[in-house]
Amino acid sequence: MTTICFVGNPQDSFIKEDYLRLKIFFNINVVDPPRKWSLPAWLKFLWLLLKNVRKSELTYCWFAGAPAAFAVLFSKLFGKKTIVMVGGWDASYFPEIHYGAFIKFKDRIPVKFVYKHVDKILVVAPFLKDDIVKYAKVKGDGIECVPTGFNPDYWKPDGKKENIVITVAGAKTLLNVKLKGLETFVRSAVHIPEVKYIVINVRDDAKLYLEQISPKNVEFTGFLPDDEILNYYQRAKVYCQLSYREGLPTALCEAMLCECIPVGSKAAGVMAAIGDTGFYVEYGDEKGTADVIRKALDLKNELGKKARERIKNSFPEKKRTDKLKNLILEMVISS
Repeated sequence: MTTICFVGNPQDSFIKEDYLRLKIFFNINVVDPPRKWSLPAWLKFLWLLLKNVRKSELTYCWFAGAPAAFAVLFSKLFGKKTIVMVGGWDASYFPEIHYGAFIKFKDRIPVKFVYKHVDKILVVAPFLKDDIVKYAKVKGDGIECVPTGFNPDYWKPDGKKENIVITVAGAKTLLNVKLKGLETFVRSAVHIPEVKYIVINVRDDAKLYLEQISPKNVEFTGFLPDDEILNYYQRAKVYCQLSYREGLPTALCEAMLCECIPVGSKAAGVMAAIGDTGFYVEYGDEKGTADVIRKALDLKNELGKKARERIKNSFPEKKRTDKLKNLILEMVISS
C-alpha cells in the first residue's frame, strides 16, 4: 500500500476530512506543523518531516506556507512527488486588511518557493488559481480545482428550526475578526434585539473584543466539537458568512446541508457556496445584514431545503475522495 506523508493539522475539520478519506486507501504518516514560532518545536517538526518524507512515496500538504516549503524541499531531495492544497490565505494579497501570504516578505518567500517547485497545486475554488498566477508569477497549467467535499448523511437537518442566527469561525485574533466579518455580525444584532445570535468557536483576543461590543442577545459558546456544532446547525434557521475573503467556507456548507438559510457577503468563495439559495449583503454593512436576516427569518424554510440540495449536489464528498485517490495513484505510478 502506498505511503503518504501528510503535512497538516488534523484538528482542523477540513484537514481532518482529507486525512480520514485518504487513510482508507493509503498508509498515512501525519506530520503536524508547529502552531507558533518555537525553535524546539520547529526542529522537532523538521526532523519528523525529513524522516517521514524519506519513507513515503508522496507528500500531501495543506496550505503553501513555510511547512509546505520544507516538505517540498525534502521531497525534491529524496525524489518524491508533492501535492499542495491551497485554501485561501496562501493565494491572497489584501493589504487593506493586512491579510494574505503575499503581504509579508517572510511569508511570501516560502509560498513562492512552493508554487514554483511543487509537482501539483490543488485549489478549493477556481478563483484561487487566478490569484496564484497573478501574485506568484507562475503558469497556471498545473493548477487544478478540487472543491472540498461534504457528507450529507452527517450534516443533515433534524427537527423544527428556531429563530436563531449563528456563525462559526475558528477566530482567535483581531485580524480573524475583520477577515470573517464578525464585528458586522454582532453589531447587526443591535437592530433585531428579539432574535438570538450565537457565535461558535471564537476564542482568545477575538472573543474578548467581540464580547465588549456585543448586545445582550449575542451568545458565545467558545470552541465546540463537531457533534455539538451539528446541533446548533439543526436548530438555527439562519447562518451568516460575512467574510471579506473565503476560499470555500466549510462551516457555511455544513450549515446549508442542515437547511440553514444562508446570508453571506459577496466574497467569491461565499458566492460559490450559496449560489441562488440565500441572501447577499455588502461586507461591513451591519444594518443591511440585520434587514436581510429579518427577511430570512420570516420565510418558510423552503430556501433552506434548496440550500441543502445545492451543497449536496455541487460538493459531494465522494467526488473529492475519488479525485484525490486517483490523482495520488497516478502521480506515484508515474514517479
